[in-house]
Amino acid sequence: MSVSISKQFRAKTGLQLDDVDANERSMASDEESKSDGKAADKLDTLALADKIAEYQNILVGQKKHKLLIILQGMDTSGKDGTIRGVFGQINPLGAHTVAFKAPSCVELEHDYLWRVHQEVPRKGEIVIFNRSHYEDVLITRVHAWIDEAECKRRFGQIRDFERMLAETGTVILKFFLHISKDEQKERLEERLADANKNWKFDPQDLVERESWKQYQEAYSEAISATDADHAPWYVIPADSKTQRNLVIANIVIEKLESMDLAFPARNADFKKLKVV
Repeated sequence: MSVSISKQFRAKTGLQLDDVDANERSMASDEESKSDGKAADKLDTLALADKIAEYQNILVGQKKHKLLIILQGMDTSGKDGTIRGVFGQINPLGAHTVAFKAPSCVELEHDYLWRVHQEVPRKGEIVIFNRSHYEDVLITRVHAWIDEAECKRRFGQIRDFERMLAETGTVILKFFLHISKDEQKERLEERLADANKNWKFDPQDLVERESWKQYQEAYSEAISATDADHAPWYVIPADSKTQRNLVIANIVIEKLESMDLAFPARNADFKKLKVV
């Protein structure tokens, strides 16, 4: 029996990101040329995106399940591209995306999970986090804004937070978009060179790039410390944008198909009604 896609990309025990190939393409199309292969992958992903939209329609109608998608990754790893490619067909009325930036003054006056808890999905809703509460054990750790003891406390708090969400009906999928340092260099250079992409460039990205090794270590530790069956981490090779989207779309579909999704029973009283 072949290994399911979710099992194939599930974070391994003792994860070290340096040992994971960011350019792995096990789901690559069999098309002969590279361009044909990418085109085929895009078509496959689009078909899956349409299917996700169909399932979302049931989610909204059933109002029973809640789905939280967490996207994390280094700058340029493709969080925005994943949202467009995988979730671009869903109805905005039953979904929303939250892009967590540096906390505001008001947010800093609360605990670090306060702003996150307000954004988790309601029944029948899909919510996508573009970055998340994991920033509070990543950038804070890399820049030594918190020490190791505080970091470990936060790992425990995050585990408890996600367990509470799962126990109250939220399905959680966490994706780490794993790109190589060389690929990030190419994407940053493209943003600098292309006038239409120049707006995406942030000089701070170069500052964070200097701490590449520390980020890889912080991500490895955070993923290992917070992976759980009710809140699994998936490490997605992301040097190929088309492969990244195809893998994530397949995992989301696999999860949706495992849920007891069904439209509500027909309202018997509606049989008596007539439209005039």
